[in-house]
Amino acid sequence: LQLVESGGGSVQSGGSLRLSCAGSGYTDSTHCMAWFRQAPGKGREGVANIVVDGATTYADSVKGRFTISQDGAKNVLFLQMNSLKPEDTAMYYCAARKNYQFCPSYLTGGSYEFTYWGQGTQVTVSS
Repeated sequence: LQLVESGGGSVQSGGSLRLSCAGSGYTDSTHCMAWFRQAPGKGREGVANIVVDGATTYADSVKGRFTISQDGAKNVLFLQMNSLKPEDTAMYYCAARKNYQFCPSYLTGGSYEFTYWGQGTQVTVSS
């Protein structure tokens, strides 16, 4: 399975971006998918994840501002980011694992549970 992110860029505080993650290859491995981010000098942080049945989980820092969704037919994962803040500046990665059991619990401290990762897309929010 290959994951390729796109949609990152530079925006001003309060702006919006929509990230995409296209999956190709063994797409049966995408029953639990997530967005993580990593800012310079910080650890990898879970942003949101989604299970194959559509259930979603969000980090407290992005609740009400970010929305994760997926187009199963096209094997694309999205992250709609609204009301962006400078502290959202980071490299954003999509990740996938086949087993969806306990998927919501992997958002916090569970990045090692994900088998497949994209190369990342940079999001920069200026004040």
